[in-house]
Amino acid sequence: MATTSRGFVNGMANRANPAFAAGVVAVPLVALVYAVTVGPLQHLNYVHVMAGVLWTGIDLFLGLVLGPVVGGLDTEKKAAVFRRLTPKTTFLMPSLATVTIFGGVTLAQDLGKFPHADPWIALMSTAIALPVVLLVAAQFDALTDRRTLGVFGVVGVGHAAWLARTLPEFAMTSHEIAAALGIVTMLSILGFGVLLPGELRMYREMTSANPDEELIGAIGMRNAKLAGVQGTLQLAIIFVMVYVRF
Repeated sequence: MATTSRGFVNGMANRANPAFAAGVVAVPLVALVYAVTVGPLQHLNYVHVMAGVLWTGIDLFLGLVLGPVVGGLDTEKKAAVFRRLTPKTTFLMPSLATVTIFGGVTLAQDLGKFPHADPWIALMSTAIALPVVLLVAAQFDALTDRRTLGVFGVVGVGHAAWLARTLPEFAMTSHEIAAALGIVTMLSILGFGVLLPGELRMYREMTSANPDEELIGAIGMRNAKLAGVQGTLQLAIIFVMVYVRF
């Protein structure tokens, strides 16, 4: 079993296929960096839309198609499916989510659709980061661990300083942007605070000396159902973004 963060990532990548893991992380991030730094606005729009389409489509497939199919299997077969699927989604989904969110915020600013962005981004980041730290710690039974308290303290102090610097400039943005930021906050908390640590827990269980097949299947089914919730939230944000653009 991997005992270090590097070993953990390497082990997960080997199970996912190293080329796949590297590609699904590097390609979206490189495309985003290019679009944000030197590419024309149309390229940023394309990267944001394509990452969002893939993120939404995969979540809906997991929640509406794969989840019900796997739910009818016995414990060992459920675990077998998630043993193959989880290493791949652990790399794919966070990269798509990151590119979609960062690209969307940047695009809205470049289009002049996101007035008074700095304090709103600081508020959104705070509303995401603090719950995510606690949710990750809770899933690993580490809420009272010194490392958790240290990370929470650093994140809290850093965001408090960010808010202190930006909130004096706070002013209302458009209602559509405010709604989109609220949905993004829910998506991020669910994705990075519940789904991703759930996948890491499954991997830890897979590589243990005596894997609990029932636990692997249970977490996998929970994540599949929550992927459907994420897909629904993503459809909601698409509805909101139509009003932002037109």
